Amino acid sequence: MEEQGLSSNMRRILLLINCLILAVGVCGGPLMMRLYYVEGGSRIWLSSWLQTGGWPLTLIPLAILYLYRRKTEGSDVKFYFITPRIFIASAVIGVLTGLDDYLYSWGGSKLPVSTSSLLIAAQLAFTAIGAYFIVKLKFTSYSINAVVLLTVGAVLLGVRANGDRPEGVTSKDYVIGFILVLLAAALYGVILPCIELIYMKAKQAITATLVLEIQMVMCFAATAFCTIGMIVNKDFQAISREAKQYNLGEARYYTVIIWSAIIWECFFVGAIGVIYCSSALMSGIIIAVLLPVTEVLAVIFFKEKFSGEKGIALFLSLWGFVSYFYGEFRKSKKQKNASPETEMTTTHTESV
Repeated sequence: MEEQGLSSNMRRILLLINCLILAVGVCGGPLMMRLYYVEGGSRIWLSSWLQTGGWPLTLIPLAILYLYRRKTEGSDVKFYFITPRIFIASAVIGVLTGLDDYLYSWGGSKLPVSTSSLLIAAQLAFTAIGAYFIVKLKFTSYSINAVVLLTVGAVLLGVRANGDRPEGVTSKDYVIGFILVLLAAALYGVILPCIELIYMKAKQAITATLVLEIQMVMCFAATAFCTIGMIVNKDFQAISREAKQYNLGEARYYTVIIWSAIIWECFFVGAIGVIYCSSALMSGIIIAVLLPVTEVLAVIFFKEKFSGEKGIALFLSLWGFVSYFYGEFRKSKKQKNASPETEMTTTHTESV
């Protein structure tokens, strides 16, 4: 039964699946957002809205899980597992996510992908700090090493980032965009540990269904927040006009819009899924290590420069990634070797 939790093997498989989903969102999301801006898009609230506007897609796996429960447990199974307490907490985090989306979209409109993607790596340091204070995360030498390496790699990308300033963007706008991206990074570094805290304080079994429900509520709240912004900014009235003026054509404008929503939804589903299977720090590690992939894709699709700093950042990211997972492997092996001794001690105590 789903409520009884997952076996270690099933959890590893689910972790791998969520990592792959997260990879699609991490690499594709910034590229789709940049494509929107480069080819003539200019609505910041719309770009923010697209980051969580794909939340109805979550209803598909929820429906599949519900039908599976009906088949295995009977027709009297619960339709949902989220409680009012978790719903409210998820909605609050969702509003913060909407604000984070807006900061990232505003900053990203002024920056190339190679710089705006600093969010994806810089948030790791904020996530580590947030996890330490919010969920009392215990660091190891390997996780600290990974955080330092990945953060240094992100900083290196910004050393000469001003040289990649897009045409038509002033130095002042560039600096504002950079600051907004870093603020978004800091905010998201708080959001990830808060999601993990919801799992810890839920007072009920954390199932795949509940995780998806939390994710759906968060994205719905974030979308509602951005919808209000779109209404105030009159973005809905501007969409058809912007589509007709889009450099790639009206049909491709709507294609970019739809796929942006789908790919960004992969980001949120994957990130929350990784937290469920592992931790907020693990989610941050995966997001950060995929930064160089996004950099390479930006070079290919948008002809951005691949400088020496980006090459060093790639090396540091891979080093940090290997360091973290080596530490996790040692920790897992140590726990596995210690478990038989624990069982023997327990058995001896009971017999006495």
